[in-house]
Amino acid sequence: MLKERWNDRAGGFHPVSAPDFLPRPQLRELQSRRLQAMVARAWDKVALFRERLEARALTPDDIGGIGDIAALPFTVKADLRDTYPFGLFASPMDEVVRLHASSGTTGKPIVVAYTREDVEVWTEAMARTFAACGLHRGDILQNAFGYGLFTGGMGTHYGAEAIGAAVIPVSGGNTERQIMLMRDFGVTAVCATPSFFVHLVEKAAEMGVDLKSLPLRTGVFGAEPWSDGMRERIEAETGIEAFDIYGLSEITGPGVATECTCHDGLHVFEDHFFPEIIDPATGAALPDGEEGELVLTTLSKRAMPMIRYRTRDITAILTEPCGCGRTMRRIRRISRRSDDMFIIRGVNVFPSQVETALLEVEGTVPHYQIVLTRDHGLDQMTVEVEVTPEVFSDTVRGMEELRARIGRAIEHVLGIRVGLRLVGPHSIPRSEGKARRVIDKRHD
Repeated sequence: MLKERWNDRAGGFHPVSAPDFLPRPQLRELQSRRLQAMVARAWDKVALFRERLEARALTPDDIGGIGDIAALPFTVKADLRDTYPFGLFASPMDEVVRLHASSGTTGKPIVVAYTREDVEVWTEAMARTFAACGLHRGDILQNAFGYGLFTGGMGTHYGAEAIGAAVIPVSGGNTERQIMLMRDFGVTAVCATPSFFVHLVEKAAEMGVDLKSLPLRTGVFGAEPWSDGMRERIEAETGIEAFDIYGLSEITGPGVATECTCHDGLHVFEDHFFPEIIDPATGAALPDGEEGELVLTTLSKRAMPMIRYRTRDITAILTEPCGCGRTMRRIRRISRRSDDMFIIRGVNVFPSQVETALLEVEGTVPHYQIVLTRDHGLDQMTVEVEVTPEVFSDTVRGMEELRARIGRAIEHVLGIRVGLRLVGPHSIPRSEGKARRVIDKRHD
């Protein structure tokens, strides 16, 4: 754990003593030992996993090591929804010290749990993330990831403190205050979604603040896909070095994988999170180098083991060694998913969530479209909603009251505010096949 790798005399976490540089045979032995322990724990504690293993006529004794992982059943997001809230927990509540949650497609959150040991592993993974990004004791880190049920804020906070950095827990929003703190506190590193940071850059220009003149040197960005073009724009306009990190709540939160200073893919901390690539259509395992869906298995999480979790993220495992010397395998930067999810301001959004909200409001009909645009580098979402003829012919006050009710319903389900436009009957195009719910204009 982290305490075993903490150098009190040097005053911080040091990546050379971490398992990032383990010889591959030694790493594989560690992975095998941990996988066997996780399978045994899930078998004993999680009814759904035990039932699925029994359906395959398997027991934990049949898993001899990491080479047998493909024999295990997949876990999918629906499993977390169907067992809401605590059905996949492998630890009793008196051992759980943290609960986080992310939005689900039916309005019910995806709940994840952590024991004290799990928090230590998470902290270690984020400390290794920041070490790979060149951060260290004495850095002043402005954490603009959201705090609360979202895993981004707390995971980032603990990892930054572990390397000896001073953390400013500013969370998201309030752009003018963000710029003021960045300037007045001598911030050297910032964590945020890339789209929000672009918004900060533009706000700084409006305020007459030249970010290139500040001590800021590093940006650590995640929670949404972003392109190399956005990286180039960020670095050109601010003079910082931008790093991509990857994580998801179901596995641990941020800290699953990170870029190093070579910027050639993201190293997966595979001593804790084992990666596979599968064909998203068939589920068949694919060799390193081929593009497919990323599947992750937690090798050390006690409260909620995730065995072969299908992330729906499309990537490939890179095969060439990295110039940094780390032996942890890398994945290519993730730019798309195999399902219909999109991300607005770091929040996962599904079209069906909008539908769930609309069906709770009288006066609407089940015809809507989601329009995605980009304004000053920040992704925007507008929902166009058809209303009934009776409502459409009502007074302006009546329409505004309906608009307010719909807005509250959508915000309740998604957890964020979005744009809203009421349209008349038959304004939304009909389709004999699948309805086109999402109109993406972000690249127009």
